[in-house]
Amino acid sequence: MEFILEGLVKACQLLVQGDRETYSAIFATVKVSSISMTVSLLLGIPLGYLLGYLSFPGKKGVRTVVDTMLALPTVFIGLVVYAFISSRGPLGEAGLLFTLTGIAIGQCILALPIVIALTATSVESLDRVLRLTLKSLGASPLQIFMTSIWEARMGLLIAATTATGRVLTEVGISMMVGGNIKWHTRTITTAIAMETSKGQFATGIALGLVLLIMAFTINLALSTLRRRV
Repeated sequence: MEFILEGLVKACQLLVQGDRETYSAIFATVKVSSISMTVSLLLGIPLGYLLGYLSFPGKKGVRTVVDTMLALPTVFIGLVVYAFISSRGPLGEAGLLFTLTGIAIGQCILALPIVIALTATSVESLDRVLRLTLKSLGASPLQIFMTSIWEARMGLLIAATTATGRVLTEVGISMMVGGNIKWHTRTITTAIAMETSKGQFATGIALGLVLLIMAFTINLALSTLRRRV
């Protein structure tokens, strides 16, 4: 127990003193997760709406594929993205390997099915009378979309929270695609794994505390927003 308490004390010191290595991992995590979640929400909400609202041949198959992708292992996503953006891959010339952009691409693949599936479920659960009423009033497709999204806002908040949690805590994609490069692509989770393996518990605990604070802050903000809307 003593090494845990010592780790907590040193962790607080690292955070208060502004340790550059610790905050480098924090900033990298914030940047890459912000990019991946922004793209995932911008793409996932409209796609989820279409999947939940429209009826088309093969819809069940598409829904099955999306639901299956919810359980994709992060190491598998990292492997696929690595294969595409490595020097021998079709996107090798783009120079995305071992960059935060490359990590963000992998995290988008991780978060997108979550946003699509939960958005579709929320739209499907809406009262069908709403759709008929809007059509009878002459609402345009855009107006129907905006109204449906507003009515399904609670489900969308849950989708955003769930996807953000997965993105913040994943390790496989960041390690394989980013390479865990110090001062460059090292994120909180990869730094925790590496520092703990080296016996540097203070840094690992410090980053773990930051990760908990970030998750708590996001959940608190979304809970507050959910009560207000």
